Order: sequence, then structure tokens, then C-alpha cells
Amino acid sequence: MAEPQKKPQQQRPQQDAPKAAEGGVRFTQAVPGRVEEIVSRTGMRGEAIQVRVRVLEGRDADKVIRRNCMGPIQVGDIVMLRETEFEARPLSKGGRGAA
Repeated sequence: MAEPQKKPQQQRPQQDAPKAAEGGVRFTQAVPGRVEEIVSRTGMRGEAIQVRVRVLEGRDADKVIRRNCMGPIQVGDIVMLRETEFEARPLSKGGRGAA
């Protein structure tokens, strides 16, 4: 019994792939900021920490903003901010049910 002839496979044109596809790491644009003050802990179990951060570079350099951070953090740490236009809301003093 004769085998059917196979069609030659067409070669797809090679496109310039970004470095991330080759195993590299690709990061979004971020701006460094230094933690100036730890305001308090927030979240249901206190897992987030509200801090005041001084923006070090970019359009909003030397601006101090309030941000919520996760994980261990202390005064003097450098955090990378994806955006510097918005601030976290200040924490309420009242506790449960207070807005």
C-alpha cells in the first residue's frame, strides 16, 4: 500500500519577538519613593500599612503622598510607585462603623 504524499509545511515569517518572550523580565514604568513616616496599620487584620512617601523622581518629584503598602516596611525604605497622582484615603479615627 502506497503512503500518501505529505504536503511541505509552510514556514511562517519570523517576527521580532520582545525580550520577555525569550525568557527576559519586563517591568512597567515606576517611580521610586522614600518612606518618610508610618501612619498606621489598616485592613481587616492589619495586613496593610499606611505610609507617607516622598516621590524621588519624575513629574511629581518631592511631593509627599499617602499610600497603602503590603508586607514588612520601615522608615527609609524605597518603594516603587506605578503612579503618583492618587493618594490613599486617610484612616478614620472611629473604628467599626465610622466613615
